[in-house]
Amino acid sequence: MSKIHTSEIKLTVGLDENRVPETLNWSAQDGGIENEEVKAMLLSVWDNKNQESLKIDLWTKDMPVDEMKVFFHQTLVSMSDTFLKATQDEKMTATMRDFCDYFAEKLELKK
Repeated sequence: MSKIHTSEIKLTVGLDENRVPETLNWSAQDGGIENEEVKAMLLSVWDNKNQESLKIDLWTKDMPVDEMKVFFHQTLVSMSDTFLKATQDEKMTATMRDFCDYFAEKLELKK
């Protein structure tokens, strides 16, 4: 019988006295990431039993709004790519990418 490999992803959230995130760090040993500081994170997992997504959305209180807009745009683009990879639905992926372009245009992210 072969040994099962496990991989751990660790998130550490430093909170202020009001429990507002001040620092976010993550580690993923298999990816060569050790206690790297980030300013925002979005984590979604699928609960098969209840047929619903569960999520954690966190950002530090010093995350600039302009960077948050770019973060959201990049996340939406990435989700479009992942949707295509997971479903092979090219038509809906094109619609999602059109929305990403619209989103970037309205927020004046693209020059």
